[in-house]
Amino acid sequence: MSEWRRQLGGRFSGSAGEVAWGTLGEPGRDPVVLLHGTPFSSFVWRAVARSLARDHQVFVWDMPGYGMSGKAEGQDVSLRAQGRVFAELLDHWGLREPVVVAHDFGGAVSLRAHLLHGVPYRALALVDPVALAPWGSPFFRLVREHASVFEQLPGGLHEALVREYIGSTGGPGLHPGVLERLVRPWVGDPGQGAFYRQIAQADQRWTDEIQGRYGEIDVPVLICWGADDAWIPVARGRELAALIPHARWEPIAGAGRLVQEDAPAELTAALGSFLRDVIR
Repeated sequence: MSEWRRQLGGRFSGSAGEVAWGTLGEPGRDPVVLLHGTPFSSFVWRAVARSLARDHQVFVWDMPGYGMSGKAEGQDVSLRAQGRVFAELLDHWGLREPVVVAHDFGGAVSLRAHLLHGVPYRALALVDPVALAPWGSPFFRLVREHASVFEQLPGGLHEALVREYIGSTGGPGLHPGVLERLVRPWVGDPGQGAFYRQIAQADQRWTDEIQGRYGEIDVPVLICWGADDAWIPVARGRELAALIPHARWEPIAGAGRLVQEDAPAELTAALGSFLRDVIR
């Protein structure tokens, strides 16, 4: 984690709080921007980012309320806020038409930025995105409805809950060291409050607002999905691919929701092939 912490040395003050960000690869090369999901951070992209940086300038960031970015009581970390921050961040970086690769919750963020804020992309790759209603596991919905109660859990019980939740993504299971690093940002103060805050604000209306517009997307789109995703089944990925004109569909065998951890080589190969086709 300390190595990745050094990677995210940039800071940006957005409308929803401070954003930690960084770049990999040679400046001036074709830009690729990676978005993480929830309850994760840019750390899950580390292997893929390093591979893509051989040929591209790769931008990574932690959304406000996540990872190394700012966490504060009363902070707006909703999909609505994150979509706005993403548009602000791309402007800050001076990126006009990047390739965007977005995972989970980040998928909805990238779709909102494109469809509602008019942010142009050269191409869009979605990895197990949150995009179609209904979404959220039974556990996720339970916590969302009672976030103020869960927030009062003793620290040890809270940590055990977060570890069990993150470990339930499906696939072969996370390496213990990786699981520990994904849990750590949510432990203690301000992590515990931030964990329940992001779930409490995960309102489906922010995807309902754009779901009917997926047919308007006119840039190349790749949809990758872990075939063993335990949170949102692979069938939803096929459904999404059918709604986006000419979307390329790429299921990844043996991977759960965290495809980056379960099958980084397969995911990188799929992304690399897509990038070669859209960047000439």
